[in-house]
Amino acid sequence: MDLLTSVLLCIGTLILGAAVSFFIAFRLGENHRRKNAEAKIGSAEQEAQRIIDDAAKNAERLKKEALIEAKDEIHKNRNEAEKEIKERRTEVSRQERRLQQKEEALDKKVSGIEKKEETLQQKIRSADESLEEAERIKRSQLEMLERIAEYTKDQARDHLLKLLDDELIHDKAVKIQNYEAQIKEECEDRARQYISLAISRCAADQVSETAVSVVPLPNDEMKGRIIGREGRNIRTIETLTGVDLIIDDTPEAITLSCFDQVRREIAKLTLEKLIQDGRIHPTRIEEMYEKSKREVEYKIKQEGERAVLETNVHGLNNELVKLIGRLRYRTSYRQNVLNHSIEVAHLAGMMASELGVDANLARRAGLLHDVGKALSYEIEGSHVQIGVDVCKKYKESADVIHAIEAHHGDVETRTVVAALVQAADAISAARPAARSENYENYIKRLQKLEEICTSYEGVEKSYAIQAGREVRIIIQPEKINDEKMVLVARDIAKQIEDEMDYPGQIKVHLIRESRAIEYAK
Repeated sequence: MDLLTSVLLCIGTLILGAAVSFFIAFRLGENHRRKNAEAKIGSAEQEAQRIIDDAAKNAERLKKEALIEAKDEIHKNRNEAEKEIKERRTEVSRQERRLQQKEEALDKKVSGIEKKEETLQQKIRSADESLEEAERIKRSQLEMLERIAEYTKDQARDHLLKLLDDELIHDKAVKIQNYEAQIKEECEDRARQYISLAISRCAADQVSETAVSVVPLPNDEMKGRIIGREGRNIRTIETLTGVDLIIDDTPEAITLSCFDQVRREIAKLTLEKLIQDGRIHPTRIEEMYEKSKREVEYKIKQEGERAVLETNVHGLNNELVKLIGRLRYRTSYRQNVLNHSIEVAHLAGMMASELGVDANLARRAGLLHDVGKALSYEIEGSHVQIGVDVCKKYKESADVIHAIEAHHGDVETRTVVAALVQAADAISAARPAARSENYENYIKRLQKLEEICTSYEGVEKSYAIQAGREVRIIIQPEKINDEKMVLVARDIAKQIEDEMDYPGQIKVHLIRESRAIEYAK
């Protein structure tokens, strides 16, 4: 019994000790957790305060950056505004200078008119005085004839009137000749002024075009793939496109040869697509050919629309627009016909504006004047007649059709627009670098031109300039005087016309200069 009691007491004591130990440990853990929580709360508060401080600093920094950016933007806008104001001031100054120049030119014209009026009044007074003098002489002769020859009054009057008529007819012929020469000179000066102005305002690039195109290759192995087994690929390409493929030793290149630029362009696009695709066989060649053909047709339409927009010609039939676009792939003496037509349209429009003629009609006729060349490979006949027939088919106006018909002098020009188109066509075709010319023939032509000029007695030197469009001749003043210069210039021009072939015209410019040198000692 005592042993059991002792065991129970021991077990109770152990249980009580364990409970007390657990309670003490629990209290200690709770205190530790509370301290950790308080420490974490303190750290969180510090972290929050730090975040708030960082946020405030960042906000201040962003504020400063925003202010700096705003100042930069304001400075940039201010500079742009000042630049724009400066440009506008420059433009206004330029307009003012142009206006001032026009006013000065107008003043000069008014002054010239006033001088001409004054000269005319003087001539009228001189004519009145001459008439008075003639009347006085008539009366004196009448009295003398009646007194000496015993003429009757009527007979004397008839005789004097006959003499006076003869004198007046001679004077009238001289005056008419002088007036005609003056009017002709003024008209020629005015025409040269208009043509020079049109040429100076029209700056067109001229690039000579050849009958071959070069297609670059990524490597020489591609040549064999283009030729194909037993040449089947190259035969397919040549058969479809109608273009000769020249494959020689030129590294990484193939040459396409054809007089028709449309076919050559289609062949070039076909080859480029095949090279890019890498699959080269007859079926693929046909697919790429059809695709390239559609692309070229679309490009032709785009070129026609571009030409119409560039020349400001509206209301053309869609088929005419396509024909104009085909001129992009047509050359005349290696001059691109589309560029030539656009240039003629601009030149004709500028000259028409200066003359007060319908500039829209002149541009329209200039753009369409060579439209027949788009079909000259397909239809027999001259491009002039083909162009006339096409424009009649698409209901163009009679003035446009007449300008097309007369631009090569096949018929006589009846309208100002036709004459302007003819002049613009000659200017575009004849100016230097517009059309190709054999280099050796070009050099020989210039040499012959200088030889003709220097062959005349009294000519010291001669220089062919402006690609043979002008020749300047230095003459010896002691052998050729001012009056003889006109005759020499006429003789030289006549010999050039008889012995040489050249496009356009050649200006013969004689220069006579006298110098006297003395030394002061």
